[in-house]
Amino acid sequence: MREGHCAGRAVSYHGPTVTLPPDPPVPDPAAPDPSPADLPAPADLLTEDAHAQLLTGDEAAWHRFISEYEGRIYGYLYRLEGNSEDALDLTQEVFYRAWRSIRTFRPGERVLPWLYQVARNTQIESHRRKQHARFSLEEAHEDIGFEVTSEARSPVQAAESEQAQDRVQRALMRLAPEYREAVVLRFVEDLTYDEIARLQGVATGTAKSRVFRAKEQLAELLADVSDVH
Repeated sequence: MREGHCAGRAVSYHGPTVTLPPDPPVPDPAAPDPSPADLPAPADLLTEDAHAQLLTGDEAAWHRFISEYEGRIYGYLYRLEGNSEDALDLTQEVFYRAWRSIRTFRPGERVLPWLYQVARNTQIESHRRKQHARFSLEEAHEDIGFEVTSEARSPVQAAESEQAQDRVQRALMRLAPEYREAVVLRFVEDLTYDEIARLQGVATGTAKSRVFRAKEQLAELLADVSDVH
């Protein structure tokens, strides 16, 4: 593919505020399940045409792809890292890896769970490299060809005070990593429990338990923050 560069801009991002909703009502077991035809299609489905454009390395297609999903991936990594600079660096690496592995993606499936898996693997490997003090000069100096822009801020994040966001982030960083990731994926990134379970490599019941415990711990840590229930 051709290498191109988006205009790099300084990042000013504090991540969306985590608002924990009440538990949903128990569904009526007698009610019939909706048929797939009745359900709206997810917004992040990648069509065969769009996938084909990415496969050919179409620069405009890749810039559209990055612009569409960079905010979600950056927000996810920021919540896990607690550091905007590290989150930005990891986000750039995620999309470089996505470009390298787009052939493994199956058209017609959702993009976000796939990107979250790439992001999760990227973060784990980054921490492993730091832990063992190893790095590759070739990787460090490699020109990715795309830079992450930074205008994507959620309406919720924009409306909340910086102080409240910082308090939520500090509370998140006090959770165990697997709890922090689970609650971010559920309440910030809006993944289902089945999708969280697949990402974390655990049973669905374990994913639900992690989210529940994380929610309880956050409620205790943020008992005086009005938007956490």
